Formats: sequence, structure tokens, C-alpha cells
Amino acid sequence: MDLATLIGLIGAFGVIFASIFMGGSISTFINVPSLTVVFAGTFLVTMMKFSLGQFLGAAKVAVKAFMFKLATPQELIEKAVELAKAARQGGILALEEAEINDEFMQSGVNLLIDGHQPEIVRDMLIKDMQLTVQRHEEGQNIFKAIGDVGPAMGMIGTLIGLVQMLSNMDDPKQIGPAMAVALLTTLYGAILANMFALPIADKLSLRSGEEKDRKRLIIDALLGIQEGQNPRVIASMLEAYLPKSARTKEEAEA
Repeated sequence: MDLATLIGLIGAFGVIFASIFMGGSISTFINVPSLTVVFAGTFLVTMMKFSLGQFLGAAKVAVKAFMFKLATPQELIEKAVELAKAARQGGILALEEAEINDEFMQSGVNLLIDGHQPEIVRDMLIKDMQLTVQRHEEGQNIFKAIGDVGPAMGMIGTLIGLVQMLSNMDDPKQIGPAMAVALLTTLYGAILANMFALPIADKLSLRSGEEKDRKRLIIDALLGIQEGQNPRVIASMLEAYLPKSARTKEEAEA
């Protein structure tokens, strides 16, 4: 569970609802036609930009903003050193008995065990990484599109409300409430874009970058193991993926 995403989302909406309650009745801010224009309109327009499968898969992708767990670089380095030691002692085939929790690392180890050339191993793993990043970008683009379309649909709803208001100017008492309803669609669009869609897109982009870095670390580790490098050399090489505060003193000074 990503607490930053959860706390940020709940906290942001909590602030909005608190300000509404302190300023008056919440029923003033609820209008079904405005909600329909913004939310239904936004999702339908966004659907036009992507395939149906991509659009429906966006909800599954969004879960990664809340429920996403990757092995830390330190854990991957420790596992890589363990595999390097096993390979130096018993050969590449000794890796068949290794317990590996990371799916990408396991697939790479299988390539080593099968005896593929380093160039083939590198190309296959990089291709896997690139396809994974591409799938992640599709999910990010859907939420970015929602962030773009939401405010636009809010403005469209506001214009509809203004047209309806101006066509009924006979009763001055109705102008104020009608204007408030017209402005609600702009509010809904801004909330949908800036408090949900765009933050989710940015968090997914962050997750994608983290996963890409992990896969790069694994690729470098496996190629080093295949070349028979010393485990200490592999560990020193992989420490480049760590922040300076987490590296060994010698590596940081170097």
C-alpha cells in the first residue's frame, strides 16, 4: 500500500469537503446534470482516444498507484551477489536451484541456464523491459487524457448552463441559483483533473521509472554473472543504482 497516494487523495478531498461544510450545505454543490456532463462526458470522450481494451484496463493500471511493491535495489543487489557466488562455485547450471522471487530476474536466469549468448540475453531482456514500459505509458496516457478532457467538459457544461440561464431571464430570482449550477460543472472538471486523474498519471510515471531502473539493475547483474565476474565487482558495479546515502563509504568516496 502506497501511503503517500492514499493520504494525499483522502486528505485533498477532506480539505474540499471541510471547506464546503464550513461554508454551507453540501446539497448546494450537488447537481446531477452537471455530474453527468463532466464524468460521463469525460470518460466517453477519453474512450474515443483509445481502444476499448486499453480504456477498460486503465482501472487495473490505476491500482498500481495504490498497491505497488517492488524489490528494493539493495535486495536485488544482495540476490545478484548470491547468484554470482553460486555461479562461480557450481557453474551457471547451479542457478537452477536458486530461489528467486522477482519474475524478471527469474526469466533472465532461465536464459543464462539455457546457454544463450550475452547479446541475445541482453536483447531479450531489454525488449521485455521496453514492452513493459510501453504498457505502463498507455495507462499513464489514459489518465492524462482524463485530466485534459475533464476541465474541457466542465467548461462545456458551464456554457450549457449559461445558455439555459440567459434564455430564462424573466425571473431575476432564478439568475443566482442558475449561475451557481452552471459554475458547478467547472468545479467538477477541475476536481476530476487536478485531484484525481493528473496525480494518478504522475504517480504511475514514477512507478514506471522505478520499475525500469530495477530491470536495468537486473540486466547488468545477470550479464556480469554470465561473464563470470567476481561477486564483489558485481556488487560494486550495481551500487551505482543506489542513492549516495545508501552506498558503501568506499563507493561514495570514489
